[in-house]
Amino acid sequence: MIVVIAPETDVKNEINTLHQLFEAGLACYHLRKPAKNYEEHIAYLKEIDARYHNRIVVHLFHELVNEFNLKGIHFQEQKRKDTIESKQLDSFKNLQVPDKTISSSFHEPEDIATCGFNFDYHLLSPVFSSISKKGYEGRGFNVNAIDKTIVGMGGVTSKNIESFKSLGYKGVGILGGIWSNNKPVEAFNNIKQHFE
Repeated sequence: MIVVIAPETDVKNEINTLHQLFEAGLACYHLRKPAKNYEEHIAYLKEIDARYHNRIVVHLFHELVNEFNLKGIHFQEQKRKDTIESKQLDSFKNLQVPDKTISSSFHEPEDIATCGFNFDYHLLSPVFSSISKKGYEGRGFNVNAIDKTIVGMGGVTSKNIESFKSLGYKGVGILGGIWSNNKPVEAFNNIKQHFE
């Protein structure tokens, strides 16, 4: 499983690059744009060809799953703690999510192991030092003992895919390895080739 995370702030030719990534086989794109409001999220989604909407997971404004044929919803760590772990499940009340994926971010493997909610997959970071966040040092988490689908994030390149696999990850999540690269589609293809 390869997850590409949106760049926090828009980059040049972003939608065009995204279309090329989808055409190259990207099956899971996490739309994480903390500075964009609800209307800006709608505008962003409308720029993307509707046939790719079922590959997009939203981090904010989960209600967008009611308006677009999206892949799923994602809970960032604090939102997960505030809603799911504290049993404040009102956020699900009006969502049409029976056939959608539900995922969450984690920063400690123990939290994944003890999490009582059955997420479809879990993003864990930082496994290796981040490309996009300077000073975000990798911690080399080994998750072989945890029987859940865990996607490793942090410093993903085609050169360390085997390390992710040997540490027990069922997938990788990429941000800087794509969006900080001069040839993002080529970088994606290289990672995909090594992962498969």
